[in-house]
Amino acid sequence: NKLLCCGRICHMRRTRSPTLGSVTEAATRFLAGTRRTSDTGHHSATAQRAYLSGNPPVHGKLASNFSMSAASKSFSTVLLGGGVASGYFAREWIKEGGKGSDLAIISDDTVVAYERPALSKAYLFPEGAARLPGFYTSVGVGGERQDPTWYSSHGIEYLTETAIKSADLKNKTLTTEDGTAISFEKLVIGTGARVTRLEDFKTPGADLEGVYYLRKVADADALLEGIAEAKKKGPDVNIVIVGGGYIGMEVGAGLVKHGVNLTLVFPESRLMERLLTPELAGFYEKYYEGKGVKLIKKDLVTALEGTDGKVTTAVLKSGKRLPVDLVVVGTGARPNVELFKGAVDLLEGPPGGIKVDGRLQTSAPGVFAVGDVAAFKPAFTGELTRQEHVTNARLTGAYVAREILTPGTQPEYDYLPFFYSREFDLSWQFYGQSQGDPVHFGDQSSGKFGAYWIKDGTVVGAFLESGSEEENAAIKKVIQTKAKAPSDLQAQGLAFAASL
Repeated sequence: NKLLCCGRICHMRRTRSPTLGSVTEAATRFLAGTRRTSDTGHHSATAQRAYLSGNPPVHGKLASNFSMSAASKSFSTVLLGGGVASGYFAREWIKEGGKGSDLAIISDDTVVAYERPALSKAYLFPEGAARLPGFYTSVGVGGERQDPTWYSSHGIEYLTETAIKSADLKNKTLTTEDGTAISFEKLVIGTGARVTRLEDFKTPGADLEGVYYLRKVADADALLEGIAEAKKKGPDVNIVIVGGGYIGMEVGAGLVKHGVNLTLVFPESRLMERLLTPELAGFYEKYYEGKGVKLIKKDLVTALEGTDGKVTTAVLKSGKRLPVDLVVVGTGARPNVELFKGAVDLLEGPPGGIKVDGRLQTSAPGVFAVGDVAAFKPAFTGELTRQEHVTNARLTGAYVAREILTPGTQPEYDYLPFFYSREFDLSWQFYGQSQGDPVHFGDQSSGKFGAYWIKDGTVVGAFLESGSEEENAAIKKVIQTKAKAPSDLQAQGLAFAASL
């Protein structure tokens, strides 16, 4: 099965039944490019640990009236993780009447939850870039901006820059690195995923200065600072992106705007091979090349070389040697499950994750999992999977908040696989699975085109480039209704979706 993972980040929901609806389209439009520029959004890596309660904090430097020197702290519900799911959990918790003082959120990030997809899109723009506080959750669905003051005003304790060294689920206690014990009645695991690093592949030179990854605001800031420093040495800046998936394509589109020489290196035969057919990929490859991006397919970066600790050369398996000033790595992500090995049931092997039931509960009583780390079984596929996508993160976060506050009153969690991306002036959406036989429609030269995937006579996947809100909703309906494919599907194209 070709279930695509969007390691980055993006999506929606806010009803008692976890459907995407119009909120999906709202988030899709937002994530392409927030244009809030009133604040730099840069946060010092040495910012003080802080529980955001009591005294209102200021942006960029968190204030607190809770001392971490306390031996212990107790809460009704603790959410471990500061990703998208945590922001939407908190939003739903308050919306559904939960008491803020009953909730604590613990994160190792320097800032409170934000709409992570912006990092690979508008955050990288040289002009009109997205910056915090402009994309805190839940602005991605048109909701209130949940900045640090939002949490403190609702009585929620939000602990940033705090790592948990152990989790005792039997005794319902988390212990921080400095020895503080935090007890809970309910625990929500939202530890997300971490980037796969070149060190994981034992790539020589992986530790050289000038190698970047993208997962947090600090990562994006470091990348932009690296580009600025490289430009001081001369106008020609050479960047190699390792990977031809979501991160490679989205980051590439953002970095091209900086006027750099950009090369994507990936082992597959085409961009986004797990989703795009050769015909679809061909369009995007030609578009990127037209923007000056060089694509090197069926090849690998096997080593990095440098001078004085700084990367200067990317060595490929083919023997090619590429001069580089910066290397950006986008080779996927791995779920953060290590804290809970032996305490909850894990999904062994790819895609990994923490197994949950239809109500997103783990095998440990009173413990739930949300977002990228949760392995669940969508009705559409009937198979355990993780969905590394912002939509699923938002939906699962909100679902578990309701489940804790009003147990058993909502249907079991379900999710229709959904992915989207925006690069340059392009914008596509995909629903379902890229499984079976593809049927292409539309004219690529017109800019609007797509494909259906047919399995056993049923349309199981639908892709559309440059669709309107109504057209995207129509292809979604094709998958939701498990529509049968007519014999003239290619000729009907988008009209088939509109006719349902």
